[in-house]
Amino acid sequence: MSDYSKINLLDVDDSAKDNENVEMRFARKHLDSRDLGITLSRYKPNFRSPMAHSHKVQEEAYVVVKGSGKMLLSDEVTDLKVWDVVRVAPETTRAIEAGPEGIEIIAIGGPKPAEGDGVRQAPNWPSE
Repeated sequence: MSDYSKINLLDVDDSAKDNENVEMRFARKHLDSRDLGITLSRYKPNFRSPMAHSHKVQEEAYVVVKGSGKMLLSDEVTDLKVWDVVRVAPETTRAIEAGPEGIEIIAIGGPKPAEGDGVRQAPNWPSE
């Protein structure tokens, strides 16, 4: 492993290219990082994620870099605006909903087991 790595997140392949409403660029392997995961997520205006997830051991932080929206955190919803940072414990279920101008988020994750530790589930968005 080298002393440093540099990439441009927009050069990382979009892992959600089959979904016209969201873009996901996972950079962990491109950074050759043992302990750090970085993901750029872009959601089109008013798109609500139909999938939520939690982790077994990986803690994450989400930084809003553009737009606004909401984040489902287990059974709570919190509003998001530019430069908000949300730290999420591994077992907390999370999902994103973009606001009227969309939302761009950088997620930063800690070490994860080689076998992975993401747990997908249906989001429990409250009724409006």
